[in-house]
Parts: sequence; structure tokens; C-alpha cells
Amino acid sequence: MQLTLVVPELVWPEPDDRDTLDTLSSPGLSTFLARSRLSRRPPQSFEATLCDAFGLPEGAAYAAFRVLGEAAGPRDRDACWLCADPVHLRLHQERLILADGASLAIELDEARAIVDELNRYFSEVGRFHVAAAERWYLQLAGGSELGQFDVLPLSAVAGRSVDRQLPETSEARWLRQLLNEAQMVLHQHPANARREVDGRSTINSLWLWGGGRLPARVAGAYSGIWSGLPLARGVGQAHDIPVHDLPPDGAAELLASASRGSRHLVVLDALQSPVQYENGDAYRSELLGLEERWFAPLQKALAGGRLEQLRLEASTAYATLSWAGDRRTQWKLWQRPQALADTARALAGSER
Repeated sequence: MQLTLVVPELVWPEPDDRDTLDTLSSPGLSTFLARSRLSRRPPQSFEATLCDAFGLPEGAAYAAFRVLGEAAGPRDRDACWLCADPVHLRLHQERLILADGASLAIELDEARAIVDELNRYFSEVGRFHVAAAERWYLQLAGGSELGQFDVLPLSAVAGRSVDRQLPETSEARWLRQLLNEAQMVLHQHPANARREVDGRSTINSLWLWGGGRLPARVAGAYSGIWSGLPLARGVGQAHDIPVHDLPPDGAAELLASASRGSRHLVVLDALQSPVQYENGDAYRSELLGLEERWFAPLQKALAGGRLEQLRLEASTAYATLSWAGDRRTQWKLWQRPQALADTARALAGSER
């Protein structure tokens, strides 16, 4: 069995943050990293790293894949889609900071009421859809195309400052106008008035990203995809690959059920939000959970020959990192594991 793990934000981005990194012990992960072959590429988003695993080109139609992977959502495979995710933008020290929908505690009824109003206002442009309280979509009217559309995925800007929301190209002029008008609709909506009264952050903008159409269906190289994320599930479905929820027991259940010679891809995104919002305590807690359920048992299975190959792909602030190991590499006992704090400092040093 061969396994690829995609773990966004694996390494805490502040190497000198002693409160977060000191005494953080993950022997399974540290042993695997120390005894595997490391390669690095320029930093990129989690979405791009995931699509790399499928050989998809840069700028893949993330929205169309994500729609396909939604448990409850629209199903038009031929449409041109945009993620139209609800966000809150606030000015802080002359910088515009973005909070994504997952951090806003949006209620499903709020989302539906706002999207109903957007659909009344923009009926000629296309149709907005709510798949989950924090995940919205815009299905463009038939025949509409986006042209040049270069916008970072929401994961790359959540919790961070943003310079601009949409490209300055002439092709995107109509989309910038749509966004400006959508912000006015949001500002006037009763749901936001109630949020203000309750002391909650308003939904004052949309993050429009991932635009495009699904590519032609192709066969995938994996035997199974394990993830709860709609994007990962949609990419799997588009490649005719069986998709599974992450097993509650972690690696043990996967190792027990997978057949010899099979290839599987697992997406573990628990560290992404803590890093985006600089929550060191949450990062420590989630990493220790991943160590117990995934990293330690997989390193043991690899060293024992139960797992033939293990690859770990991580989009981080330092670089897009890839570690590859097998049983032979895991028995290089002279390659001593190091603490994650030392790994972070080494990665930061290699950037200079």
C-alpha cells in the first residue's frame, strides 16, 4: 500500500514562537521527517498542492470541483462556477484583514436569506447557491465566461491582510462591479443589522475565487480519497475515485481496510485554521491529535513494512514541502529526529 498525506500548514510559521513550539513532542512525525527525502517548491495554496497530487494544472477550476464534492448542493457539471464565500473585511492599522465564513458562526437561515436577496438582485448574472452556511457559489448564466481570473483561494487570505479582491484586468470589470453592488446588498440586509445588534461581525463582502468549468473526466491514479473537504471529495469524484470520510480512529482503520498494492490519498486539514488565525494553543492540540491518530501509527507501519511508501505534502509559509519515505529510509537510525521547533528554524534559515 502507498499513501499520500496532504497536510496544509504542517509547520508553525513562526520558528521563534517558544510558547507554541517548545515542548511540543511528535516523535512519529519527527522520525518520519528526519528519515525521509525532502524536496521543496515555492509556496502555494493548499488547493494548488492538492491538485498537484492529481497532475491538474495551475489555476484549476476549484469552484467546479468543490461544488461536485458538496453533500448538498447544485449538480450542473457543465456550468461555469465561482466560489462566492461570505467574509468579513475590517481595517486594522491601514490594512484590510479578512475573516472567512468559518470564523463568523453564520447560521444557515442567515445564509439562505442573504443569498435569496442576492439572487433577486443579480438574476441576469447567474444564480447564487448555499451549500453550507460558510460555502456559497455563483453559477454564471449560460454561456458566460470569466476570461483572465487570478484570485488567491480563500485559504491563502483567511486571517490575513488582502491587497485587492479581484483582478484589475478589463475582462474582470463586470465582476468588480458585481462585487461592489453585492457589498451594498449585504450592508443593507436585515441579517447583518441583527448581527450588529448582537455584537457579531457582519458579512460585508464575498470572496470570489476558483472560477471555471470542470475539465473532461479522466481516470485517477488513486484507489481511494479520504477527506471531509468538498474540494478533495470533488476532485476524487471527477477522477472516478471512491471517496471516503476520514476514519474516526485515524490510520488504523485505513491500514486495516486497504488492499496490498493500493494507492490512497488522505487530506488532514486540522492545522490550517489555527495557523491562519495565529492560535498557537489550537495548533498544539490539533498536531498532538494528528500525531496520535495518524503520524505515529503510519511511521510505525512504514518501518515495519506494512506500508510500502508514505509521502507527505505540506503547503507552508516556508515553502511547499514534500517528504517521501519507505521502509529502507526509516531504518536509517543515524538520522536522528529533531524537535518541530528545530525543523521550523531550519526551514526558516534555508529561506535566506
